[in-house]
Amino acid sequence: MTIALDTRSATRERPSEDAGQHWIAVCPLDALHPERGVAAILDGTQIALFRLRDERVFAVQQADPYSGSQVMSRGLVGSRSGRVTVASPMFKQIFDLATGECLDTVGKDARTLTTYPVRIDDDGTVLVDLSLRLEGRQTR
Repeated sequence: MTIALDTRSATRERPSEDAGQHWIAVCPLDALHPERGVAAILDGTQIALFRLRDERVFAVQQADPYSGSQVMSRGLVGSRSGRVTVASPMFKQIFDLATGECLDTVGKDARTLTTYPVRIDDDGTVLVDLSLRLEGRQTR
């Protein structure tokens, strides 16, 4: 099941020690269920959040790179060769959640997911930085 978070009241920018970063509070970590995706809209950008059982959280674009549909939060979380992955619910391409790299194109051209830095504050708030678009790069 996908839960759409209403971040209008919870979303607020937090200052960062790193120049150019604008961390946006999304939700409490407890609002995210392990191994399930959640959709959120931050400053007009749709993202998909995934919490793992080890408490790591990943954020990627919500739009499927192949269909353009806003569905990535409905993807299946898994792993491939030690890499945490999400399978697109549309055409079943497999993406690395950390880098956005497509690991299985299912016979199509290679495309990537945009990934976003995520951090969890001491109070358990999940924050995402939309100012950095980390296509195809390691975020952790």
